[in-house]
Amino acid sequence: MPARFRDGSQNSFFGEYLYDIAVPKGHFLRHLRALVDWEKLTASLVDLYKGGAEYGGVPYHPSVLFRMLLLAHLYQLTERQVELFVNDSLAARYFLGLAATEPAPDHSSLSIFRSRILEKKGPGAFEAMFQDVVRLAMQKGIKFGRIQIVDATHSIADVDVKKDKERQDGGKGPRDVDAAWGSKGSKKVRTTKGQAVEINKSFYGYKAHISENAESEIVTSVVVTPGNKYDGHQLRQLVEKDETTGIEAGVYAGDKGYDDGDNHEMLLSRGISSALCLKEYRTRIYPEGLWADIKGSADYRDGLSQRYKIEQKNAEAKKQHRLARCWYIGLAKYTVQALVTFMAINLKRMVKILAGVGFRQPVVQGCRA
Repeated sequence: MPARFRDGSQNSFFGEYLYDIAVPKGHFLRHLRALVDWEKLTASLVDLYKGGAEYGGVPYHPSVLFRMLLLAHLYQLTERQVELFVNDSLAARYFLGLAATEPAPDHSSLSIFRSRILEKKGPGAFEAMFQDVVRLAMQKGIKFGRIQIVDATHSIADVDVKKDKERQDGGKGPRDVDAAWGSKGSKKVRTTKGQAVEINKSFYGYKAHISENAESEIVTSVVVTPGNKYDGHQLRQLVEKDETTGIEAGVYAGDKGYDDGDNHEMLLSRGISSALCLKEYRTRIYPEGLWADIKGSADYRDGLSQRYKIEQKNAEAKKQHRLARCWYIGLAKYTVQALVTFMAINLKRMVKILAGVGFRQPVVQGCRA
């Protein structure tokens, strides 16, 4: 018996007629719906349903719920808000493939859907869909250049640090056992005596380490860690994930946090040029040899000249898609947040390149969505 799912808009009283009138041909969500074969993308999730959806209550197809989760990340919405948004927006309902008169799945269905994936398949299910979207960009003819840029951005844990300390002082465990204190650079302040001193800035939470193709501006891989992990130690995993996805990089560029001898050696052993920004002491102590050759190469200059793009990408993730703060508790759930966020950003970029349609965020329920 084949799997059974709820019918889409083709069986509504209005059919596609209302959508043809109400959703403009140039609407971002119309192009996004057409860009991806959503049922194929989420095919591995069908077995999450009892009996593979062959018996029992007729559920929503996982592609509907996944697209709803994606809308939440696109428009900075909570799971409750995205339910209201879909019910109020014909464009959103069209994107999900719902009948024009059909209500949105309720927010609890979305929470259960996400939790069930994590419980039965783990974050790897989201990783696989993320990689499929990157491969789709290649298949659609989007040009990927030879320069990859790497960087990390931090997200503050969904924890009141003061209350959490009081909780732990009282003998209870931390609210988020996976989060950790990390450094986010330094700043200059003045003491009460007027002296300028430099102090470290810190945060409590997680990091999303990303690799971005400089030409396409598509994020090609994501590695998630607690906040205390060193950025440079994540480079190998980013490179390996890029290779698995099919990225053929000739150069990797990154800031001084990636200037580690092992990283340079790893890149060179793969036939990849290093544009990892060298600390000043390397060429000062060794004015000739490997470090001077790296710093004097055209790949080094070209790679570092593209670094601003990944800083813009991280700013986009934080300011437009709420990656500045964790939505959930725990490393696994933050991994989902980071992967779906950068998948949403990639899809925005793909629609822009392929259809020339930009993305804008509406105001939903009186607040910026």
